[in-house]
Amino acid sequence: MQSKGFETTFSPRFSETDGMGHIGNTVFPVWFEAARDPIFEIFNPSLKLKEWNLILAGFNVSFDAPTYYGKPVTIITTVSRIGGSSFDVHQRCIQEGVQTATCTTTMVYFDYKTAKSLSISDEIKHRIMARCFVERTN
Repeated sequence: MQSKGFETTFSPRFSETDGMGHIGNTVFPVWFEAARDPIFEIFNPSLKLKEWNLILAGFNVSFDAPTYYGKPVTIITTVSRIGGSSFDVHQRCIQEGVQTATCTTTMVYFDYKTAKSLSISDEIKHRIMARCFVERTN
């Protein structure tokens, strides 16, 4: 059985290493954002900025273990909550089988012309449910 969610693999760069020899804490939000591209495509298949329809309402990153240079990391991206106009993206950073960081991001489906949130359509909800919805138990 194939698991739900999207996997994105990064090779940590030397420049992302901090003075303690770990990947710096400010790197993770950048990795997590890049790994959200498949979610962005569900809402905006062309990824054209003139048609952009999502805003970031907030995010929380937690660090579980050090992440190191020279070893690939995989970000596993799922959606853990779908509301009327917002949803939560849950992401896990894994290196050599160890979860090193997690992130929960709240995104809002948004119309920039009217500066108002939009209702997430049943079609989009169905695509999320089919491809990447995993309800969190904690």
